Amino acid sequence: MNVSIVIPNYNGEKYILDCIASIYDQIENKREIIIIDNHSTDRSVYLIQEHYPDTTLIINDENVGFAAAVNQGIRAASGQYVILLNNDAFAREGFVQALYECISSDPSIFSAAAKMLRYSEPHLIDNAGDEFTIFGWAYKAGDGRPSEAYDKPRVIFSACAGAAIYRKEVFEEIGYFDERFFAYLEDVDIGFRANLHGYKNVFCPSAEVLHIGSATTGSKYNEFKVRISARNNVWMLAKNMPILLLVVNLIFIFLGAFIKIFFFFVKGYGNDHLKGKYEGVKNIRQQKRNNKSSIKNSLRIEYLMISSTIRYIGSKLLKLKP
Repeated sequence: MNVSIVIPNYNGEKYILDCIASIYDQIENKREIIIIDNHSTDRSVYLIQEHYPDTTLIINDENVGFAAAVNQGIRAASGQYVILLNNDAFAREGFVQALYECISSDPSIFSAAAKMLRYSEPHLIDNAGDEFTIFGWAYKAGDGRPSEAYDKPRVIFSACAGAAIYRKEVFEEIGYFDERFFAYLEDVDIGFRANLHGYKNVFCPSAEVLHIGSATTGSKYNEFKVRISARNNVWMLAKNMPILLLVVNLIFIFLGAFIKIFFFFVKGYGNDHLKGKYEGVKNIRQQKRNNKSSIKNSLRIEYLMISSTIRYIGSKLLKLKP
């Protein structure tokens, strides 16, 4: 297998050794296990150097963010394919082989997402691929649903970069992860770009990982995460949404924006969400538009967005049933 593995790490002392151990015997060339440390202040670096000296460790002088860190790893990788794995994700047996077989089966595939299972509830899905709706929202497919409900491969909008494989040569065509995003939605952004260029992102259910989730940020919602995600959402739409689709979906996008504002005020993070939106709009001119998409690719993206929206609404309605 012509595969490299990139693991970004920031203060992952509790998880990093188990993460590396889970994929250590799944790849022959240990130097292609590339750990990017974002200036951890815990014992992460010491533990990696002590227990896995034959891997490649790149240590940053500051926390450059997830996007910049994985870009470092991708550029340092010599493999034709690159697997990104969060430091709080633990691969099950056959994970690397399954992802390799999936992506190498079709040259039009840019990324293949693993089946991410909840660490504390491994019978439940954590993420079965990222989807994107006509409301301008991204969401985790399958979150909280039984694992067996997601046993079939399918085309998705984008892969969650917490556990996915990418075709390295395509980065040179569509660009790398946007480092201005720092973290959050950078994987949906690059999946969007792949769609614009006519590539596919797929879900590979035979590749499984157990995922703790929010191990670095500490919680599902916090001031930093809410603000940065809101900002990045504005940038992602400004960069990637074809004019045709922007016109068609404008009402839904505005409706989605108001619903999100209401949602985060209820959660107690309304001001943080608005700050992020303001920052995104304020700097929107800095975002270079991607004008690559053809009518054919635009229509395919609209189809993916509508399908994602139907599944999202369906999942919410199912939860409302007694």
